Formats: sequence, C-alpha cells, structure tokens
Amino acid sequence: MSNTAFIFHEDVLKYKFNDQHPFRQERLILTLELLKQLGALNEEELIRPRKADEHELLWVHTPGYIEAVKQLSVPAIPPSSEELAEKYGFHTEDTPYFENMHEVTSAIVGGSIEAAEQVMSGKALHALHLGGGLHHAMKNKSSGFCIYNDASVAISYIRHHYGAKVLYIDTDVHHGDGVQFSFYSDPNVCTFSIHETGKYLFPGTGAVNERGDGEGFGACFNMPVEPYTEDESWLESFQEYIEKVAAFFQPDVIVSQHGCDAHYYDPLSHIHCSMKVYLEMPKIIHELAHKWCGGKWIALGGGGYDIWRVVPRAWSLLWLIMNDHAAVKQIENNPLLPLPGEWLKLWNNEQAPDYVPATWLDAPNAWEDITRRKEITQKNRKTKEIGMLYLPK
Repeated sequence: MSNTAFIFHEDVLKYKFNDQHPFRQERLILTLELLKQLGALNEEELIRPRKADEHELLWVHTPGYIEAVKQLSVPAIPPSSEELAEKYGFHTEDTPYFENMHEVTSAIVGGSIEAAEQVMSGKALHALHLGGGLHHAMKNKSSGFCIYNDASVAISYIRHHYGAKVLYIDTDVHHGDGVQFSFYSDPNVCTFSIHETGKYLFPGTGAVNERGDGEGFGACFNMPVEPYTEDESWLESFQEYIEKVAAFFQPDVIVSQHGCDAHYYDPLSHIHCSMKVYLEMPKIIHELAHKWCGGKWIALGGGGYDIWRVVPRAWSLLWLIMNDHAAVKQIENNPLLPLPGEWLKLWNNEQAPDYVPATWLDAPNAWEDITRRKEITQKNRKTKEIGMLYLPK
C-alpha cells in the first residue's frame, strides 16, 4: 500500500470566476512546484480522477439546482436565465456564474470522490485533493465561492459505498456551513469546525450552540474563535476540543478541509496566526487518524487568498506531514529553514505582487503583537468550555 495519494485534475485550474476575483487557482500550481522543487512529489505520482456524475451530485444537491448550474454554464446566457441565476445564488459578486462551471466543478467533486475511494479501498492510507474543499455550497444554492459541495459528496460516497462513520474536520477561517447542514441530522457524520466567529465574518453561522438536529443532535461541534486570535490560542482551542470529539465519536475515517486563510497575511479574515498553525494542526489530525481510524485520512483544500506568501507553504506542509517526510523534522529543528532556491527564483520576481518569504515558517516578531491577547485567549477558552460541555470528561 502506498502512503498518500495526490489527486489532481487540470480542470480545477479552470475554476475561475473573473480576473478580479480573490479565488485564484494559481495557488495550486505554486504548491505543486514547491513540492516538486523539494523533491517531495513527482509528476508521475499525480492521480487524475474522473468527473462526478449526476447521480453522485444528487446525494447532496437538488435536481433543480444541478439543472440551473448546467443552464448557466453555456457560453452565451440568455436574458431569461438571469432570474435563474438570482434564484440559485449566482447573481452575487462572490459566486457569479461562469462558462463550463458544471463540467469544471464536476471535476473537482470527482477529485474528492477519488480521494475517498483511494483511502476506503485500501489503495492508499491517506489522500490529498487540494482542488477540493468547496464547503459553503448548499443543496440548492451556491455560496461563498462554492458551486458544488465536493466535501459533502465525498462524505456521502463513503456512507453509500462503505457505511463508515465519518469525522469531518474543517479548519478554514470561514465556518464549514454547507457540510455541517448537509449532515445536520445524521448521527453517522460528525462535523467539527474551527473558524473566526460569525459575528463578524461570512457566513455568519457556526455558533457553539449549533449541535445538530433530530438523530444528529450532539454530532455537530463548532469552535468560533475571536478576531485577532494568535497561534497559541488557536492551537489550544483546536487540540483539546478535537481530541475529545474524536474520542467521543470514534470515527472510521477522517475527512478534513484545509483552508489556510487564518493566517495574518490573508486579506479576507481577521485571525492573526502564523505558519506555525499549519505545521502543528495537520500533525494533530494525522495522529487522530492513526489513533481512531487505522490511518484513514482524506484531506481537501479550501480557502486561502494570499496565494504567494501563505497557500504554497501551508499546503506543502500538509503534504509533507501526511507522508512523514524528512523535511518536517528539519523544519521543526530549524523554523527558518530556507525554501528551495529554485522555487524562490521562479516566483519571487515580477510575477509575485508581494515579497515571497524565503523560509518555511514565519520569522518571529514579523508583525506586531496583539494588545488584547489575554482577553482574546480567555474568551476562546470560555467558548471551548461551552462547546465541550456535553462531551465525556
């Protein structure tokens, strides 16, 4: 058995709303090139998945919604379709329709299904699909840059084909609302999301008292952290809580979403974390997968809007940790270990609008400390205590 499958379909690069939109898939190429320059990934290792079929999309989305996506994917949209766009959420600046979006997003969903199949069939112990993680899409509406909810479809695939209990862990700075509500009444899918509180940030959900409904009550957990939360408080909020959730639920497999927009540099949130979080957090999930699931772990991408300074480093660290790569120890021993020189030479020029950091982790004191650190830490601790109130001691 190979250790980790890397899933990549070139069509994910066509998931593009417009030239001004913050969701930019160049970040995938930047990450792939960084891993190749490090010698941690070869072109031959990439697994090209099939596209999801309509039957699989229907596990999560309504027939009317899928048909609307198809109609809005044609090259020339007739004026009569504008009403359809408004009905299904494609009239906004966040998630405008674009040509071929049904085909492109079906490829993304297919990638997450392939990642699930690689792990559940035993072909690989772990699988990574960085093109996935479109966690905001609802059953009958697009939302937050997301059209089809590949994470929810992949989880549904696992449930339909393998009957396994799934623990979904969402570390994006925005609440994983679409996945949560896909399984809000399902006791066999446990959702956990750590995110910036919805009081100030899209999508406005993810309160600590959102705990599921019906038979699924008690299988939904949220950890909304305060704006300007830093590394230590974020990791403290995450580790104890998710360890208790995993011990309570005892999953057969973990599906995790790895939006890397909680970094200080990210332009779309207010969290104040450094690259340290993206080194430590995957290690915690990795350990949980081996403790409870025999190692079964499917990781998806997600948000991340500083595509030069944050995303390539964060997603590369995820791959390295999934593979127990020797570079992880080197980075732990030397946080300012340089990035591959050829990668820096390739991107740290006129193509990059900002200075690209030359080291794997961020330099200490690279930005000013938060003066309300103590107050923020205390508030996060209180929220965590409330969230864990009904978990076994």
